[in-house]
Amino acid sequence: MFETFICIKIHHIIVDNDQITSIKLEKYVTKDIHDQHVNGTLTVIWRDWDNIIKNRPAMIYVSSVNPGEIKGPHLHIKRNTYFVCIHGKVVFIAKDEHDKYVETESSADDPILVCIPKKCASAPVNISNEISRVLVLADIAWRPNDDEMKNVSFDDYDWSKWDKIIN
Repeated sequence: MFETFICIKIHHIIVDNDQITSIKLEKYVTKDIHDQHVNGTLTVIWRDWDNIIKNRPAMIYVSSVNPGEIKGPHLHIKRNTYFVCIHGKVVFIAKDEHDKYVETESSADDPILVCIPKKCASAPVNISNEISRVLVLADIAWRPNDDEMKNVSFDDYDWSKWDKIIN
């Protein structure tokens, strides 16, 4: 017996440049094999034939962000990183090559893959009242004592706008 899948969102974007990009992901409703009631969903993050990620991931991990917290901002010197919130709700704040801020919301209900190229600083902000979990794919794996990440400051960014959403 097979489980039934119904596509509820499809959007493909091929990333050919080194810019901050967000990609709406495919999300499928899954149904029970016996009576066809909806038993969950399946979200496609990456397939080798999609051409969304330039290089195959060398590292995949889950990062958690506590309610109301900000991780970063920081940048990676050598690696391109791809983020999608799989539990809770996160806004990714990134600074592009023109020093402009890009804000992208991603959640389990509305999964958006956020592509942050190397040398672009970013920070996820948890805007939910629960721990948010972010699935991360990187084209270069982290190693202990790796000096590839640099902390930065977004001094001119208005962090206070997230206070009213979180509290």
